[in-house]
Amino acid sequence: MVIRVFVCFAVVWFMASDTFAHSRIDTSVPAHGAVLAEAPAEVSFSFTQSIRLTQVELTYAERDAVTLDLDGQKRFDRKFALPLQSMGAGTYRIEWRGLAKDGHAMQGELTFMVE
Repeated sequence: MVIRVFVCFAVVWFMASDTFAHSRIDTSVPAHGAVLAEAPAEVSFSFTQSIRLTQVELTYAERDAVTLDLDGQKRFDRKFALPLQSMGAGTYRIEWRGLAKDGHAMQGELTFMVE
């Protein structure tokens, strides 16, 4: 009997965790790990659920991180596009932070290379 209760609880917990999971990046342009011939003019994110971006930083090589402008991005949404300043060839790292609609903090990153 105890095993049945445990199995039922585990199945319900597993199903609920997928349903209530926080948003993650569904797609990005450029894609994580992409190798590009030239630096893009913008980076765009598409999330699985609506979030509000609170901070996005660009790090290039050994330079200090640059905070990207979020002035027009104060709403909950699933899609965001932010302008990028080209810094030439090298590895670009984008770190983002945001809030889910339930108030939980979220974060992630993507990297791409320009040859």
